[in-house]
Amino acid sequence: MPDLSGQVALVTGASTGIGRALVEGLAARGMAVAGVARTEDRLRAAMAEVAEATGARTFAAAADVTDRPSVEAAVEAVVGELGQVDLLVNNAGVIDELEVPLWEADPDQWWDVVTSHVKGSFLLARAVVPWMVLRNRGRVVNLASGMSVRARPEYSAYSVAKTGLMRMTEALAGALEGSDVRAFDVSPGVVDTQMTRRMQMWRGFEDWTPPEQVVELIAAIAAGELDAWSGRLLRAGVDDPDAVRTVTPEDAARQLRLRPYGDGDPLG
Repeated sequence: MPDLSGQVALVTGASTGIGRALVEGLAARGMAVAGVARTEDRLRAAMAEVAEATGARTFAAAADVTDRPSVEAAVEAVVGELGQVDLLVNNAGVIDELEVPLWEADPDQWWDVVTSHVKGSFLLARAVVPWMVLRNRGRVVNLASGMSVRARPEYSAYSVAKTGLMRMTEALAGALEGSDVRAFDVSPGVVDTQMTRRMQMWRGFEDWTPPEQVVELIAAIAAGELDAWSGRLLRAGVDDPDAVRTVTPEDAARQLRLRPYGDGDPLG
């Protein structure tokens, strides 16, 4: 278990689910952890519980990740309280409520889903990454999904959002080449959360990914052990940090690409 003492993490969607598990797991590894979420009372309670359980420094910064002034104020408050951010985890986001084909979806809710993941992660990265670049140190993790690489028709907004997030990660990683700032996609698998329990596709499912495996993978990223995977997708519960840290992926491995239809495909 890597010792991350002296580092500062900022985790969005920190009140519940995967975000809450990440806050506690990173704090247990010595990080000072800031949590961002919209509901202030619940966020403050969660961060206080983590501080009591781990003895780590925590900070609650209530914010709407899709609102630029709110994000910028939250990041400023985090830096003022804990110091510059070494690890940014973009975890916040919502999912399609109605589970219907695209043409039956509520347009506002559909766009809210895309905005929560894509705009939210963009605004956090925009506020945090410049300071990582100035310090030449930092890691950004965007929470991807199986739907990043294969769409579900009843979750069209979520599929679009998670695919867009992977493109953002790759663009960010490319812009950061030559520095000691890296960006990663991490798919958490199917973690038992309130959100997954509400999804029809997981009704009756029991083979959940333990949240500890998500924490383990992101902790290895924070420790700089998986830098060769910058700009690529890692999957908790499948990619063992001990195994993938010895692998240097080549070409477009674990990145989104078109597959050629055959040897004569001009786009191949």
